[in-house]
Amino acid sequence: MTDRLRSALDAPGFAPLPGRARVLLEELGAQPRLGAHLRVVHDVAVALTGWARPRAAFDVTVVLFGAATHDIGKIRHPEELSGPGARHEPAGYSMLLEQGVEEASARFARTHGSWDAPDVTLEDLLVSLADKVWKGKRVPGLEERVAGLLGGPRWETFLALDDELERLAAGADARLAFQASYPTIE
Repeated sequence: MTDRLRSALDAPGFAPLPGRARVLLEELGAQPRLGAHLRVVHDVAVALTGWARPRAAFDVTVVLFGAATHDIGKIRHPEELSGPGARHEPAGYSMLLEQGVEEASARFARTHGSWDAPDVTLEDLLVSLADKVWKGKRVPGLEERVAGLLGGPRWETFLALDDELERLAAGADARLAFQASYPTIE
């Protein structure tokens, strides 16, 4: 593991990654920028699941692991660290399965960009949402799907979710600066 990756994974101010996710990033040689990105998305997922948990039943542990590994395929497709592309999605899914990660946890590598698919779960949607709002991006259709699965009066739930996402989006500049301070290659 490089010093820059270690720095990204150990930086204060963000929730620590799940141990298994951290080990995978270290063993697979994640780029420092990827480590930083996964830290900030995971940190947002921690806050988002803490807010959503009383409203709906879902597996928090699997969501947090998914947020911490959703872009792991960018190890094989580093050009997608700084540019568009979706080749990292099936690659990440395969990488996680090859490392012995169960499908229920590996799936986020392939589903985080497909929030509008008909068969996605609340867990999938929460990872997708964390992957958007970490940088302040709001996606109304995604937010509506999440609100619809959280329970309670739909309009009240949507307004409460909107307030929480605004709060989370307010920290986007600091998270973007943190991620940008790490190189895409070592």
